[in-house]
Amino acid sequence: MIQAFNISKSFGESKILNDVSLSFEKGKTNLIIGESGSGKTVLMKCMVGLYDVNKGKVEYDGRNISKMSFKEKREIRKELGMLFQGGALFDSFNVEENIMFPLSMFTKKSYEEKLERVNFCLKRVNLENVNNLLTSELSGGMTKRVAIARAISLNPKYLFCDEPNSGLDPKTADVIDELISEITQEFQITTIINTHDMNSVLNIGDNIAFLYKGKLWWQGNKTEILKTDNNELNDFVFATELTKRLK
Repeated sequence: MIQAFNISKSFGESKILNDVSLSFEKGKTNLIIGESGSGKTVLMKCMVGLYDVNKGKVEYDGRNISKMSFKEKREIRKELGMLFQGGALFDSFNVEENIMFPLSMFTKKSYEEKLERVNFCLKRVNLENVNNLLTSELSGGMTKRVAIARAISLNPKYLFCDEPNSGLDPKTADVIDELISEITQEFQITTIINTHDMNSVLNIGDNIAFLYKGKLWWQGNKTEILKTDNNELNDFVFATELTKRLK
């Protein structure tokens, strides 16, 4: 479990997060939603230790990352998987080299051991025998699946996903959603997803947090979100669906 306690974060005079407290459960897909500027990305960066908080703390199973030294943060990052918006694969690496990169950085495994893990991860995301393909040869959906394979290569306890469906068609987005959900449950990972995709919210939203102007405005699940009387959340859901239909 990851817990954020009373997180506040400012940049100069601009207060981005205001006293946000959240719990993210193991084996669940925990979604953070909100309009642009609501603080979603800043909250995620605070949770992974990229930003220091002005107030509050973040704990990983009781370990306070907010008080950790650089060396201690490096150790805990071995337990993290990151799925970046757009995939963020290395253009100069092939598929195998991309997935092997965190294994080379954080472990002392032999090449054979790393290759075995690479192939396991590729099989888990339903991609086999693509080791030597370059990133330029991958479709959008394949790119995201390779990025997921890289994110789980270290067998993480915690998985962070930033807009995982960005740039994908609805059918491929559903495939990626289902894959993230399956991996989360299968390996009992604490998964946190920043998204504005309402299909993702309604498909895999085990726990949903809605941020509004830097504050936690609503919490619930994919069933409860359709029954809420929270005006700001309803406005966000309606605006998101309308924008998608107009595209």
